[in-house]
Amino acid sequence: MSTENLPQSPEQPPRKPRVAVVFGGRSSEHGISTVTAGAVLRAIDRTKYDVLPIGITRDGRWALTADEPGRMAITDRRTPTVEELAESHEGGVVLPVDPANREVVYSEPGSVPKALGEIDVVFPVLHGPYGEDGTLQGLLELSGVPYVGSGVLASAVGQDKEYMKRVFTSFGLKVGPYAVIRPREWEQDESAARKKIVDFAGEHGWPLFVKPARAGSSIGITKVDDIGGLDEAIAEAQRHDPKILVEAAVRGREIECGVLEFEDGPRASVPAEIPPPQTHAYYDFEAKYIDSTPGIVPAPLTDEQTAEVRRLAVEAFEAASCEGLVRADFFLAEDGEFVINEINTMPGFTPISMYPQMWQASGVGYEELVNRLIQAALRRTTGLR
Repeated sequence: MSTENLPQSPEQPPRKPRVAVVFGGRSSEHGISTVTAGAVLRAIDRTKYDVLPIGITRDGRWALTADEPGRMAITDRRTPTVEELAESHEGGVVLPVDPANREVVYSEPGSVPKALGEIDVVFPVLHGPYGEDGTLQGLLELSGVPYVGSGVLASAVGQDKEYMKRVFTSFGLKVGPYAVIRPREWEQDESAARKKIVDFAGEHGWPLFVKPARAGSSIGITKVDDIGGLDEAIAEAQRHDPKILVEAAVRGREIECGVLEFEDGPRASVPAEIPPPQTHAYYDFEAKYIDSTPGIVPAPLTDEQTAEVRRLAVEAFEAASCEGLVRADFFLAEDGEFVINEINTMPGFTPISMYPQMWQASGVGYEELVNRLIQAALRRTTGLR
C-alpha cells in the first residue's frame, strides 16, 4: 500500500539550546555575582534560548530560583542573595556527573525528584573561589557540559594572582613588584612573615596594597600608607584568603582592555581608563559597584598606545590559555611602559561594568556580547582541546 497520500505528521521544530545561568556561590563576591546574573538573564534572547536560573547559596547548596532578573539588583547599597531568590530553603538542584546524561534534577526532602530537562550550556557568572577558580569548570568537564569562559587551568591561573604573575613573567609580560605570604609562613613564624613585608616596603616604598591572593571585585584590599596600618590590612586580607599578596604601588594610569573570543580567535576591545575616584582612596568595591565611579571609554591614549595595550591584552589571554572572555588590567607607568596588573576570566558583567562598556564602544552591545559568549561555548567541546 502506498503511503504517499497518507497525512504526514508535522515535523517537530528543533529544540532551542537550553542555557543554565549559574550564579551566587560561596565566595565573598556572592552578591555581585547575583547582580550580574540578573543582567545576563535580562539580556539572553528568549527566542533563541531556553533559560534555567540556578543559584548557589553561600553555604554551597544549588537552588532553583525564579527567572526574575528585576529582583537581582543592588537596592539601598545592598546586593541581593540567592537565599532571597530560592524557590525553596531545602530543595537542591543536581547536575549528573555523566557525560551521557545532561538532565538536571531537582529534589526536596520527602518528595520525588523532579526532572528539569537537559541543559546544553552553562553560563557561570560566579566570581571568586568555588566558581571562577576552576572548581566549577572541573565539575562541568566531568559532566560533559559546555560552558562559557575559560577552562580549569586558565580559571585557576586567573584566580591566583601569584601564579598569574608567574605565568605572565614567563611569557615576557611586565608585572609590578610583589611579595607573597603563604599560610604556612604566617603560621610558622608570624614575625618573620611580617618582616618580609616591611623589608619589601623598605625596598619599594609606601604605599603598599595588601590583598587576598585569590579574590576579586577589590574585596579585602587595603591601601597601606605606612607601617601603622599594616597589621589591620593583613587581617582584612586574611579574612578572605589565608594566602596574601603584597604589591608595590605603580605610579601611572589605570587602563583596562576587554578580550572576546570570535569565530576567528580572540580580539581586543577599545581600552578604557579608570580615573582616580574622588571619594575613595582607590578603585575599591564601593567605587566600582555602589557609587559606580565612571570609567573613560575609550581611554585617551595615542594610537600607538591603544594598539600596544590591545596587543598585550590578547597576549595575556593567550599566555594563560583563556577562552571566551577576559578583562586585562594594566598600568601605563610614568616611563610609558604598560605593566599588567591582572586578568579576570569572569569580569564584572553588569551593564555598567567596564567589560561590557568597552565592547559597547567597540560595536558589540550587551545582548550581542551575551549571545557571542554562549555561541563560543556551544562551539567548543569539553575535555582536552
